[in-house]
Amino acid sequence: AVQLVESGGGSVQAGGSLRLSCAASGYKTSRYCMAWFRQAPGQEREKVAVDDGYGTTRYADSVKGRFTISKDNPKNTLSLQMNSLKSEDTAMYYCAADPSRYGGACFRIGRSDFAYWGQGTQVTVSS
Repeated sequence: AVQLVESGGGSVQAGGSLRLSCAASGYKTSRYCMAWFRQAPGQEREKVAVDDGYGTTRYADSVKGRFTISKDNPKNTLSLQMNSLKSEDTAMYYCAADPSRYGGACFRIGRSDFAYWGQGTQVTVSS
């Protein structure tokens, strides 16, 4: 099983930046689908950014140009650099992994396909 531990959340003013990290362990390789999701109160959990295990990434339209997902494969750590934060970015952020897939398949799967989740880290952006 994959264990995921997030860190780096906090409170920031609009226009500021935060960097989230997710340390993964427990799987034989580090090259598999990983993603960041977020969930605001009363809303569904939405996909924010995906990494395919080989450096190809995709983003939700709402964060394109502001957020950057990256993976340090030797350290098996996933990061999310969030710049130009807005109040609507306020949410609990979750790291997720699907070690059964990699490459292009990562962009065709939904929330329910990610078998492993971190505990979440809160991001609060004040305007």
